[in-house]
Amino acid sequence: METIRLDDFLSDGLIREKPFREKVDNMDWSKYENKRVILKGCASVPVPTWAYLIIMSKLILHASHILYGEPCAAVKIFSRN
Repeated sequence: METIRLDDFLSDGLIREKPFREKVDNMDWSKYENKRVILKGCASVPVPTWAYLIIMSKLILHASHILYGEPCAAVKIFSRN
């Protein structure tokens, strides 16, 4: 299972929209092709809803399953059937 941590998208300790979108656009999303991916639910800062939506819009094109939370209690939010 692959993991996406929102802390990896911080800019000066916050999630700022412009740098966040640049990081998302520069990611190689193909590495998640047909894989199970978990979005880590805990971040060191509050995460705006739009950040999850932007990541989901990219991830849904590649991942076979998307989960949210911690691996021991993850919630399925997308499954490609």
